[in-house]
Amino acid sequence: MVVKPPHPLERFARHPDRLTLRALAKYPIITYESHFSGRSRIDAAFGAAGIEPSIVLEAIDADVIKTYVLAGMGVGIVADLATQNHSEGLVAVKCGGHLFGRNTTRLAVKQGAYLRGFVYAFIEMAAPGWDRRRVEQAFR
Repeated sequence: MVVKPPHPLERFARHPDRLTLRALAKYPIITYESHFSGRSRIDAAFGAAGIEPSIVLEAIDADVIKTYVLAGMGVGIVADLATQNHSEGLVAVKCGGHLFGRNTTRLAVKQGAYLRGFVYAFIEMAAPGWDRRRVEQAFR
């Protein structure tokens, strides 16, 4: 989740496990469109709790969501990876695991294929700890 400070939910940045769906639902929510991965978990979590969130805007891109949060339109629910560089004036609250469960992303590369530098950079960004050396070692 990302908020524009000052925001009442900002206090959960230090203790995200204390954030509840009920507290989150008090604010307008900006998140992914319903056919995007992860959105079904958001809808299911609110539905299971019997809470109707106020989703004011849906987007296909985390940067678009964060732009509208910066404009003061609401609280953004985005993928964790989208919060790793939140120097754009937002406060990130890592709440996904206990509120919405976790999504798993898998990366696959064809064994023996030549990988360009940007592919290694992407792998390392998506899976910290998997640098070029470790990927090449896994291929052996």
